Order: sequence, then structure tokens, then C-alpha cells
Amino acid sequence: MVRFDWGDLKFFLAIARTGRLTAAARVLRVDHATVSRRLRALELALDAKLFEHHPQGYRLTAAGERLLAAAEVMETTALQVESALSGTDAALTGTVRIGAPDGFGTWFLARRLGALLVRHPHLTVQLVPLPRVFSLAKREADIVVTIDPPDAARTDVRRLTDYTLSLYGSRDYLAAHPTIATTADLRDHRVVGYVPDLLFTDTLAYLGDFGVPEGLRFECASVIGQIEAVRAGLGVGVLHDFVAQADPSLVRVLPQTITRTYWIVADVDVLKIARVREVFEFVVDAVAAERFVYG
Repeated sequence: MVRFDWGDLKFFLAIARTGRLTAAARVLRVDHATVSRRLRALELALDAKLFEHHPQGYRLTAAGERLLAAAEVMETTALQVESALSGTDAALTGTVRIGAPDGFGTWFLARRLGALLVRHPHLTVQLVPLPRVFSLAKREADIVVTIDPPDAARTDVRRLTDYTLSLYGSRDYLAAHPTIATTADLRDHRVVGYVPDLLFTDTLAYLGDFGVPEGLRFECASVIGQIEAVRAGLGVGVLHDFVAQADPSLVRVLPQTITRTYWIVADVDVLKIARVREVFEFVVDAVAAERFVYG
């Protein structure tokens, strides 16, 4: 019978998800040597090599891939047991991580999470509002808000809301520059937009949908940076209506709009954990209480 320390599995999972011993050590809040020692102990107990070490980091071997699937099931089961035995939903503890696009995460969700934390003061919510795709399988987040719904099995996917984007400029900028009556007039203006090769989904390549002509550009990988650039008068840009229409310094330039959709996603097993389920439903309810589509 194979005997190993069950605790070594959390070190294995951290390495598998981060790809590096140093990164795993930071996640687990231990030193690099401890991670290396626990991995070695697990490999000796299983008599199997779990990772290949490459210049880019640690990659799972075939044996490691098999162990990963089993270890994640065990991790989820342990979390569910912890949730079931740790008390009622009224006294939730622990950490829940939400991965979200920066526009939604920073401008909408961050200011609303306070109500949840008042209700559950011992709960820690980690909001990661970044322009990227988060992996539920790698536990990069417990809950993901995304532009493109995944087709992965065993996920709970719900449509949060549609939202619109329109072309805006600051009042001062528009007063000092030629009038924009059609998209062709944008040739006389600098357009603030995304960095094309850094888009994490083609759904966000919206300048073509507006028919924006080639010309002067300021490109920023952050939605927040784009909003601040337009507000500062660097040019005109396509912005989220739910952000721009709340700012009196910004003026909508043309009548055209485009519509996109936010989805919320979680692994069905992880969603059985009380604290994750509570946060998931809170986000759903918070969005339902707002009017996102402006047009």
C-alpha cells in the first residue's frame, strides 16, 4: 500500500498551478526549501516523478497529470467538509477569490462588496480585476466574471447582464478640437483604445465594430487607463456606458453603440462551499439590482 502525507498534496497543487517553487512558496506562505522538501517526499512515497523542470518552470509529467485530477477532487471534498462543519452561513469565514475584467471589477463590483463584508465580517474576499482569462481548473479564482462563457463541463454559468459601449470625449477636449459628426471625422482625432495583441478575447476588439479609421492612437491594456486617458483629454475612446454616463466630464460623441455580455462562472463542486455560494449569489443579486444596458 502506498503511504504518503496527505498534507504534501497542497504543495503539489501549488506547484502545479503556479509552475514554480518560489511562486508556490509565496502562495503557501512558506520558504522555498519547504516546498522542495515536501515535493521530494511525495515523489519518494509514490515512487513517481511528478514534474519535469524546464527553464520556464515546472511541468507535470504523465504521472503528475493523473495525480492532479485526483488531488483536485480531494481538495474540493476537503473544502466542502470544512464548509459544512465550520458553522452556519451567517458566520462565514475563509477566503473567496473573484476574477473579473477590470472595468466590471474596479468600477462596479469593488464598491459594492462592502455590504457583503458587513454581513459576513470574517469572510475575506479577494477581487482580482485584471484584463485576462482566469482558470477555474487551476484554482486561479473561485468565481469568474467573463466576457465569453466557457464550455467546460461541471461549471455553473449564468448570464449576468448585457452592457453597452459608446464613443466618448471629455468636454474640454471636444470644445478644443474639430466636430465629430461621423466616424470618418475621427481621422482628425487621436483614438484611445486597447493594445491589440494583448487582448485576452477577440470579443473586446470593438474599434472595428465602430468603423474607426486608421489614424493617431493611444493604446492602453487597461480599461481603467483608457477611461483616465479620455478624461484627461488625450483623445476620444470607446468606453463602458455604465462608467462614462456617470461622469459629467465625459460626453458621448456618436449615436452608435455595441453590446457585450458579462457572465459569471464557478465550478459546480466549489460552488457547494457555503462561502463561495454566498459570494456568487451576492454578485448575481448586485448586478440584477442595476440597469446596465444604456444604448
